[in-house]
Amino acid sequence: MKRVIYLTALISIGATTLISCRDTAEKETVVVKEVRVETEKAEPVEERKGILERTAEKVDKEVNKEIDKEIEKIGDDN
Repeated sequence: MKRVIYLTALISIGATTLISCRDTAEKETVVVKEVRVETEKAEPVEERKGILERTAEKVDKEVNKEIDKEIEKIGDDN
């Protein structure tokens, strides 16, 4: 009789342990939102250039001015 009571108690404790630890499946809702991204108008070419390109253009202009001055000093040989 003791065996039956112990066995019944052990089975009931084991069953409640297994049932209580069971994971319940919950449905997850995913919310998808559409967002419009406004892009700025295309920048002029001058503004899209990097700092190196802009600096190189300024140096080229200065060098061209110096070259023009030297050509004027030499004069036209035609």
